[in-house]
Amino acid sequence: MSEWVDACSTDDIDEEDLIRFDHGGRTFAIYHSPDGEFFCTDGVCTHEKVHLSGGLVMDYVIECPKHNGQFDYRTGEAVRAPVCVNLKTYATKVQGDRVLIQI
Repeated sequence: MSEWVDACSTDDIDEEDLIRFDHGGRTFAIYHSPDGEFFCTDGVCTHEKVHLSGGLVMDYVIECPKHNGQFDYRTGEAVRAPVCVNLKTYATKVQGDRVLIQI
């Protein structure tokens, strides 16, 4: 059964950036898109298990800091090699100034 978890403040993430969020033994990445929306994916690259929080965000793409593979963080789709397995995504919502993720 899924639940909504309070992950961070909307002010914690600059536009076109991300933060790492750890909860229940899992790591997530929460993104602030250039159009002001928030998104969430697994926080570890599917290629070499590196934390994505050290990566570069450009528009709607997160680039892994280890081998420069890229994912579209809105869908989790792997868009540039060497990554070939998509990231899992999670629903987000904003309540007041808080970002919640559904896990």
